[in-house]
Amino acid sequence: MTTSTTALALPVTDEALAARLRERLAVVERELAEHVRSRAAFVSETASHLMDAGGKRFRPLLVLLAAETGDTPGSDEVIRAACVVELTHLASLYHDDVMDEADLRRGAQTAHARWGNHVAILTGDFLFSKSSELTAALGADAVRIQAETFTRLVEGQILETVAPGPGEDPLAHYLDVVAGKTGSLIATSARYGARFGGADREVEEALTAYGEIVGSAFQLSDDILDIASDSVESGKTPGTDLREGVPTLPVLMARAAGDPGDARLIELLDGDLSDDGRHAEALELLRKHPALDEARAYVVARAQEAKDQLAVVPPGPVRAALEAFADVVASRTA
Repeated sequence: MTTSTTALALPVTDEALAARLRERLAVVERELAEHVRSRAAFVSETASHLMDAGGKRFRPLLVLLAAETGDTPGSDEVIRAACVVELTHLASLYHDDVMDEADLRRGAQTAHARWGNHVAILTGDFLFSKSSELTAALGADAVRIQAETFTRLVEGQILETVAPGPGEDPLAHYLDVVAGKTGSLIATSARYGARFGGADREVEEALTAYGEIVGSAFQLSDDILDIASDSVESGKTPGTDLREGVPTLPVLMARAAGDPGDARLIELLDGDLSDDGRHAEALELLRKHPALDEARAYVVARAQEAKDQLAVVPPGPVRAALEAFADVVASRTA
């Protein structure tokens, strides 16, 4: 596929901007292929496994787009920062798949399913170390930002495995997990792009806030799709998280409603949903529950909050693309 026809993971309608982003993303892709290489052929094979399986490259693309708000969007530092965030993301996926015991990722066999947990975990560590090497070349402040991001990401992964503490709101706990696991790295992607693209500090801070909010909202919109989506339209199997007992925004909001009329739904949610009949019943009850509209309204509000952060970004194709992405998050069906 040529860079002139490659679809971008962000809704960029300005042709000149889209062409620049494709060209720079192609450079990022080539550099990523080099960064996952090791002196050991086996390590190179395992480290390139998920990258070769594809992916939207949303985070590096956000770096490149945010960099367009500054004077040096095509700098070597911007390309390097784009590689940093994607390597960090890829590393986290290796660890996620071990924790989730997932067999497939991006349509390919996961590393842990193919080579075992030890290799998958160490490969994730290898990719984290490669991202750290690149970050060091960006300067001490970039190292600090990366370390803080990594801390939040790992905290989110850990918190996902434990139940809320006594007296802790389960919904607040879950939103904290999402902010750490997803929002933190997307926020850093936008920050790196603005910073190394030469944007002023006000724009950098605004884009960081935008990334944090829109990144979390994107994950929460996935939660809604898990309940509400049509498999033909979305390409996803409805109720996958529900079947596996993974807490999601609509489920947590339904539980928090405390409506006595939800007794059957709560009974189903507290039971075994691997049974097809019970699963279908729970899915149907959730689709009719006010919590689904409440969850949609929450995501729409967060998307608008993200757009509000862009007031300091000059009007033009870059701002339009960022606003359009927030709109997509608010209304996505896939």
